Amino acid sequence: MILKSESFRLERIVSTGQATPLGEWYDQDEEEWVLLLTGGARLLFEHKTEAYNMQPGDYLHIPAHCRHRVEWTDPRQPTVWLALHYPNRAKKDT
Repeated sequence: MILKSESFRLERIVSTGQATPLGEWYDQDEEEWVLLLTGGARLLFEHKTEAYNMQPGDYLHIPAHCRHRVEWTDPRQPTVWLALHYPNRAKKDT
C-alpha cells in the first residue's frame, strides 16, 4: 500500500502472470480507479461478452459492485497497477 486515509487507499499491485481463478469475480464495496503502468492485462466484466485489454497508460473506473475479473496478465514481464480505492459515491450514510 502506498497511502491510506479515511477517504481512500492507494495501492501498487504487481502481477506476474496471475489471473482471477475460474468462476470467481471481484465484487467490491468501494469504487476503484486503476492505471496500468507496465506490462499488459485483460479484464472481463460480468455482463460483457468481450474482455477489456489494457496496455501501459490505460486506465479505467470500476464502480462499486461491478463484478469483474482479471482474465490475464503478462507472464513475461511484471504488470504494475496503480489502484485507487474510495467510498461508493451512491452509498447513503445511515
